[in-house]
Amino acid sequence: MPEADTRSFIVDRENDRFLLDGAPFRYVSGSLHYFRVPRVLWADRLLKMRMSGLNAVQFYVPWNYHEPEPGVYNFNGSRDLTAFLNEASIADLLVILRPGPYICAEWEMGGLPAWLLQKPEIQLRTSDPDFLAAVDSWFKVLLPKLYPWLYHNGGNIISIQVENEYGSYKACDFTYMRHLAGLFRALLGDRILLFTTDGPEGLKCGSLQGLYTTVDFGPADNMTEIFALLRKYEPHGPLVNSEYYTGWLDYWGQNHSTRSISAVTKGLENMLKLGASVNMYMFHGGTNFGYWNGADEKGRFLPITTSYDYDAPISEAGDPTPKLFALRNVISKFQEIPLGPLPPPSPKMMLGPLTLHLDGYLLSFLDILCPHGPIRSILPMTFEAVKQDHGFMLYRTYLTHTVSEPTQLWVPNNGVHDRAYVMVDGVFQGVLERNMKHQLFLMGKMGAKLDILLENMGRLSFGSNSSDFKGLLEPPVLGQTALTQWLMFPLKVDKLVKWWFPLPLLRSSHAQAPSGPTFYSTTFSILGEGGDTFLFLPGWTKGQVWINGFNLGRYWTRQGPQQTLYVPRPLLFSRGALNKITLLELENVPSEPQIQFLDRPILNSTLHKTYIYSLSADTQSPSEPMELSGH
Repeated sequence: MPEADTRSFIVDRENDRFLLDGAPFRYVSGSLHYFRVPRVLWADRLLKMRMSGLNAVQFYVPWNYHEPEPGVYNFNGSRDLTAFLNEASIADLLVILRPGPYICAEWEMGGLPAWLLQKPEIQLRTSDPDFLAAVDSWFKVLLPKLYPWLYHNGGNIISIQVENEYGSYKACDFTYMRHLAGLFRALLGDRILLFTTDGPEGLKCGSLQGLYTTVDFGPADNMTEIFALLRKYEPHGPLVNSEYYTGWLDYWGQNHSTRSISAVTKGLENMLKLGASVNMYMFHGGTNFGYWNGADEKGRFLPITTSYDYDAPISEAGDPTPKLFALRNVISKFQEIPLGPLPPPSPKMMLGPLTLHLDGYLLSFLDILCPHGPIRSILPMTFEAVKQDHGFMLYRTYLTHTVSEPTQLWVPNNGVHDRAYVMVDGVFQGVLERNMKHQLFLMGKMGAKLDILLENMGRLSFGSNSSDFKGLLEPPVLGQTALTQWLMFPLKVDKLVKWWFPLPLLRSSHAQAPSGPTFYSTTFSILGEGGDTFLFLPGWTKGQVWINGFNLGRYWTRQGPQQTLYVPRPLLFSRGALNKITLLELENVPSEPQIQFLDRPILNSTLHKTYIYSLSADTQSPSEPMELSGH
């Protein structure tokens, strides 16, 4: 590569193209999110992208992943952004960076930190002074880290996106967009190419003079019409599709999304024939480990699955798919493909079935799960009010009178965010769910203990993006009585799993399978080297799973479509060492509490068609999911 002082990446408006170091250049890029892939696998995924013919990688920076509390920053391990930029450089990939502050990405709260909601009146993604102050202080930490990596400074970042699909947001606050553009310029200088990305309907509010306008659309959309619309905002310069959809995301309870190979390859070829630059979203999807999945609001609350496979050219487990080879073939008609074969699929392994043992009910571990004891309040408080960002919180009160007949328990104004597991004196009564299941019928004596475990299923990441507070947003009502005098236990489940469960616990024996939030675990060993694998939980209902203390993510076997969880080989101890698996089952345990590890994923099996959707099977082909916009 040329020396830093001669390096440049600019828009040649006269000839509708990019120039890289003065020579005509077009990027064929793919999206990969470092935060969805374990660090040890970054190099493997990036090499496969380069070997597919890509010359750039596009990725987001999720603010909430790096600033867990105000002023506390984490750029270590899998959060080491500089290490990822370096891996991209080793793979000979240029970088198109999307630092937000909002990113969508189907990620928890669209990448915005939940602690912003500790100021309940804050107006996200606007020129609200509280929001801008938080953004400014974050970017003053992040952007200087990126400055040495800008292309003209000798790095690999050729362009940087300002905000993300802002035109799809209701605010349309140009003062906010101008503020961001000014901040980027102040901290990164004038030479870096700044751009915006919007769907066709969002160009009006999302584009800004002085920032290069790009558009996003998928293979089913009318390329000619959309690029013609783009030309109204960006009359000269290269055409750019910043998100060309190779697949789509999955919601719990809906079918697994796919995009046909022929549609994706045909669309790519047509754009490349026009000389356009293209980024494929996603090229490798990865996984929403832990509690990091986002959610959509489309008539109702729709949380996104743990798998972010996306039907992408590189599968969730990092394997090349037929879609990849077809796309590589198209790319080879327009630019040189690196010589040499693509690495083969990783080794896979099967194991089990394994029987899990009951560790005990969640309620038995409250002292360890909430070591500082509960917070007392007349009315229930939200997760945000008690500084609990993710996971679970237990709300407890006592019945003030005897309820001898089955009596309705409900929460006004759809105030369960997002799922509530209700127990009376430790006995599981059932579930209340946001938008879906609004009432239960309870009985209990005066003084009986009412426990409501609230699960945060992921904050809204797209659409209204109104502040998505979690927990009990209103006091529950039993019969005619609003319940007051609450104890709130913010639960540190991950800490319990990591530090306590390696110790042998006293196992309780139960004749019948217990119900309600319960911990199960077992240990297992792998002979030899092992391989990637997929955890299958037949008969289990819904919960969270950890392997060797690592939070693998949510399972919801009852709901589907995802039936297996991807377990990357580096998480497992091989050669006979003991591995520990822990489940927090929230509802019902199968009569035989067993699990299996499979050598292939099951992502497309929605077992129980519980809900009726606005689009019936007649109007929707199984291979093309609902047309939704937004990343």
